[in-house]
Amino acid sequence: MLGNSKAYGPPLNATSREEAARFGPGDRSYTCSNPHVRCASGGSPRAGGGRRGDRYRLVVTDLVRAPAPVVMGVLNVTPDSFSDGGRYADLDAAVGHGVRLRADGAHLVDVGGESTRPGADRVDAETEAARVVPVIRELSAAGVPISIDTSRALVAEAALAAGAVVVNDVSGGLADPDMARVVRDAGCPWVLMHWRGHSRGMRELATYTDVVADVRAELGRRVDEALRAGVAADRIIVDPGLGFAKTAAHNWQLSARLPELLDLGYPLLFGASRKSYLGALLAGPDGTPRPTAQREAATVATSLLAVAAGAWGVRVHDVRATADALAVWRATGSPRLLTGVAAAGGPGPRPGREGER
Repeated sequence: MLGNSKAYGPPLNATSREEAARFGPGDRSYTCSNPHVRCASGGSPRAGGGRRGDRYRLVVTDLVRAPAPVVMGVLNVTPDSFSDGGRYADLDAAVGHGVRLRADGAHLVDVGGESTRPGADRVDAETEAARVVPVIRELSAAGVPISIDTSRALVAEAALAAGAVVVNDVSGGLADPDMARVVRDAGCPWVLMHWRGHSRGMRELATYTDVVADVRAELGRRVDEALRAGVAADRIIVDPGLGFAKTAAHNWQLSARLPELLDLGYPLLFGASRKSYLGALLAGPDGTPRPTAQREAATVATSLLAVAAGAWGVRVHDVRATADALAVWRATGSPRLLTGVAAAGGPGPRPGREGER
C-alpha cells in the first residue's frame, strides 16, 4: 500500500542552532536518532567532522541531508567487476562515462578500483589506488562529485586528496581499522555497509537467525565503533549490503523490511543494481538467469520501492532509468510505502550470487 506524502525519509530536524538558522522552518535535514550517539565524555558527537576544518559541510547539507533521493552512479575501473568489468579500465573511457552518469542525473559517481564479485582475488592497495586516483582527479576537475568505493584507508586517503567527497566502504570499517581515522580526520561522509568477510569466503558466512534483525544489530555495532573513533554522527550513512554474505531470500527480506533498518536513525543507501538475485528472479523457462544488462527494469523497481520505503539513496549502473522513475515518483507527490504492510518473505528459493560490485 502507498501513503501520499511529500516528505522524504523519516521526520527530521536541524541538529544545531547554526543549522536551524540556515535551514528555514520548512526545511528538513537528517538527525541521528540512535540512542547510543554520545561521546565518551557524555557530550554530543562533533557536528563539524574532521580535524582539517569542515570542507565537507556542503556535502553534508546538499547530499547527506538531501530532501530528495540521492542517485549514486556506479563507475567500476576494474577489469573484472561482475557487470561492467573492463569497459572503463581506460582513463578516457572512465572519465567519459563518469561525466555521462552525472549528466544523466547522478548526484554522486562512485568510483571503484577493486572487484568484490564472488570469488574475486584482492588487488594490492597500490594497484587499486593507481586505478582510481587519476579518474577521480579528472572527474573532480570537471565538477563531478565523487565517492570512493574502497575498504582500504590508504586508497580512501589518496582518493580524498584527489577530490573525492564521500568514502563508500563495503566493509563498514572492518577490513581496515585505520579507515575510521582517515574519515574522522577528513570529516567526510562515510557509508558503512554491512559486511562479514571478503569475496572468497562470504558464501559460508550467509547464516542468520533473522537476517533483518541480525543485519540491523551488526550495522548498529559498526556505527557505534565509528562514533567511538570520533566520526561525527552527521557524516554516517548505512547500507544493508545486499548480496554480501546473503542469499537471494535474505536480499528479499531486507528489501521488504527496510523500515526496520531505517530505525537505526541514519540515512540508508540501497544497492540492488543488476545483482544476481534479480537475474534469478527473472530466469527463463530453462532456469538460465537473466543477463546483467537486461536487469534494468527490475533494478528500477527495487530502487523505487526502496526510496518509497524511506531509503536516502540508491546505487545504480543505469542512472537515467532510475532518475526518470524518481522524477515520476516526485511528480505524483512522492508516495510512501506504509510500514508493516510488506510480507517478510521473498519470491522463491532461487539462489543469488553474493557480493556483486
